[in-house]
Amino acid sequence: MYDYHIHSHFSSDCDVDMEEMIQKSINIGLKEICFTDHIDYDYQDSSISFEFHIPSYISHINALIGKYKNHIKILRGVEIGIQPHIVEMCDQLVTEGKFDFVISSIHTADKKDIHLGDFFVGKTPREAYEKYFSELLICTKEFKNFNVLGHMNLLKRYHHHVEIQDIKDYFHIIEEIFKSLIHNGKGIEVNTSGFRYGLGETVPCKEILSFYKSLGGEIITIGSDAHTPEQLACKFDYTYDLLKEIGFKYIAVFENREPIFKKI
Repeated sequence: MYDYHIHSHFSSDCDVDMEEMIQKSINIGLKEICFTDHIDYDYQDSSISFEFHIPSYISHINALIGKYKNHIKILRGVEIGIQPHIVEMCDQLVTEGKFDFVISSIHTADKKDIHLGDFFVGKTPREAYEKYFSELLICTKEFKNFNVLGHMNLLKRYHHHVEIQDIKDYFHIIEEIFKSLIHNGKGIEVNTSGFRYGLGETVPCKEILSFYKSLGGEIITIGSDAHTPEQLACKFDYTYDLLKEIGFKYIAVFENREPIFKKI
């Protein structure tokens, strides 16, 4: 199995050393892992900074790649918190970072924090969902320097802030997002963190994954979004079965930003 969304002490919301994550990954039999620590420029919560020194990050991973090369494959990745006004900064980051894999995620929208709930203030549930997906569409079209979109429909995770909506009501926007992704050789991730947030399903859900498949989407990665060793590869057996049920025959892994397809 391949876990392509893992955090470490380089992310401000995680205090686990990379080596601890690696050792746990080896113990549970993972073939490949990719560290995708957070870079969120202009993050809308001033109490936390999701930035780190890229050369130190890459150097640290490279040392661990050498140390564990006979035990597990380790890749250099990053999860970028994208916003329309920071696209140029993010392009420069990816160019300079020389990553194997890049996740593009939205953690703030309308220049407001989603996690704290500021984004939802003054919006009806429908307005919030439309704004989130519309901004995701803008970012997907303007920012090209990534490989997969991270945890699509993040809003469902924050159901304590906003009532969960029928996702089909937003397929007209999601279709544009998927067509842009497919045209540009990008993909989406299946993020299994939904299970630990009480959703009982992956993010995105089966409906969205099936819609992506129906439009011709093929590039798909699986990530636990782990912030602790115990969260690694969470519900991966279930997720592999789900993808097969939908009709996917392969998942993607990456090297030097290029997809390699592995049969499920």
